[in-house]
Amino acid sequence: MRVVIAEDLHLLREGLVHLLEAHGLHVASAVESGPELLKALVELRPDVAVVDVRLPPTFTDEGLQAALAARRAVPGLPVLVLSQHVEQLYARELLADGTGAVGYLLKDRVFNAEQFVDAVRRVAAGGTAMDPEVIAKLLASTARHQPLAALTPREREVLELMAEGRSNSAISQRLFLSESAVGKHTAGIFAKLGLAPSDDDNRRVLAVLAYLNAARG
Repeated sequence: MRVVIAEDLHLLREGLVHLLEAHGLHVASAVESGPELLKALVELRPDVAVVDVRLPPTFTDEGLQAALAARRAVPGLPVLVLSQHVEQLYARELLADGTGAVGYLLKDRVFNAEQFVDAVRRVAAGGTAMDPEVIAKLLASTARHQPLAALTPREREVLELMAEGRSNSAISQRLFLSESAVGKHTAGIFAKLGLAPSDDDNRRVLAVLAYLNAARG
């Protein structure tokens, strides 16, 4: 698996390189600025990009803007944002552009290497990996948005956990429900969001993207 890393702090950047390579991933490029990131993503087309939000030269939202530009050039390019900040405007655009393979983790809430590497692999495989705090901020404005308003409170809980990348088994443990009950809730979510029967993993990603897309409204 080929990874491109964008992080302006040298020690953290080198630490990420060593961590990922120790777990069998190949770091194709490790850059420190937005322009370097865009160039690396378009030219190398990695399996996944690990991107900080605030990069030189402006230290505002350079990383997210570069990731968005790269996804326009390479549709579906998997991007995992790893940042101390939740930049809502561009994050919503990145997470809700309909192509899947996205994640957003907060640096101070990544508690071990296995958690992080699992998120990298999950996004590279086309899934999602979302920090609950990020979800809460991005979805704060969705309470009255259709068709999400049709979801029951329990279905919204299940969908939020799906957005974190959790399996039905993990959701059942978190909510103290049986796996069959979680399966019924996910089926209800898919139906209410108008997602036609297809591969379940694909529908989970589409459901999460529909949820995140509503936050743009």
